[in-house]
Amino acid sequence: MTDQTTSSPVRRALASGGARNGGLVLALLVLCIVGWATAGDRFLSVSNLLVVLGLAAITGVLSIGMTFVITGGGIDLSVGSVLGLASVWASTLETQRIAQESTWLVMVFCALAVGLGAGLVNGLLVAYGKVVPFIATLAMLVAARGLAELIANRRTQLVTATSFKSALQGNLLGVPKIVWIFAAVAVAGWFLLARTTFGRRTVAVGGNAEAARLAGIKVKRHTMSLYALAGLTAGIGGAMMLARTGAGSSTNGTLYELDAIAAVVVGGTLLVGGRGTIVGTVLGVLIFTALTNVFVLNNLNSSVQQVAKGAIIVAAVLLQQRFAAREGRGS
Repeated sequence: MTDQTTSSPVRRALASGGARNGGLVLALLVLCIVGWATAGDRFLSVSNLLVVLGLAAITGVLSIGMTFVITGGGIDLSVGSVLGLASVWASTLETQRIAQESTWLVMVFCALAVGLGAGLVNGLLVAYGKVVPFIATLAMLVAARGLAELIANRRTQLVTATSFKSALQGNLLGVPKIVWIFAAVAVAGWFLLARTTFGRRTVAVGGNAEAARLAGIKVKRHTMSLYALAGLTAGIGGAMMLARTGAGSSTNGTLYELDAIAAVVVGGTLLVGGRGTIVGTVLGVLIFTALTNVFVLNNLNSSVQQVAKGAIIVAAVLLQQRFAAREGRGS
């Protein structure tokens, strides 16, 4: 009964997703042409493209988790702060000592556990405490950042565990290892959202929570799992941040939640829930990262870059409203 109830909106979302993703690919190609025209071969060089992918990786992983939450009708403002907390907790002297004596996976497990725990708290507050998602995750944003400052004593904690550095830093087949992690998370996220019952239920809960409940979906439990998933991706991002920067800091991940939300919205996921696309989210992340890279290569004012990002977000929301109205008339 559940699959029959949810299959129709899923089919409609997939049917219209190709055109939207095609538009995002076109926008990315145009941006690449602009980058080549203004910065020359510097933009299209292999080293620069790897830089773009490396910068997109952490935000991309956060955006994958954010896609699930927004598709399910929620929002998570805390992922950036949770990333910072995870990076701090995983890089404490005691954690690194244990990792050095046993395995680097201790640091990774610590980051994932912190992220998952924070996500579960968010999920409990939203699903069972009936706290508005904006308020619950805003409280976590503040609390996680404050806890990270207390643990680190407002200091940067350098990663000295050689096993962790050798495992996650550097390149694999010429590509940064954190990019491979991003790719793996993106593929897993796409499969989970587009090819599993969990994904269909996420779409159903975001589209109409009451109808989903009547169809037999345990809405509260599913909502909690969505926030736990977002927290888990924030924990993965924390481990990736340690690999990229070699340091844990309470300032890690500052405002990353805004970049993640922007990428998800530009990618075609509806802010009101009920439709989500991992492919679109990945393209949205790449568009914003490439845009930043073009501005940096051309020594343009970063303030103008923020204005351009804001304009893109507004345009994406307006297009969402237009598509939603058109689909509403069509149904």
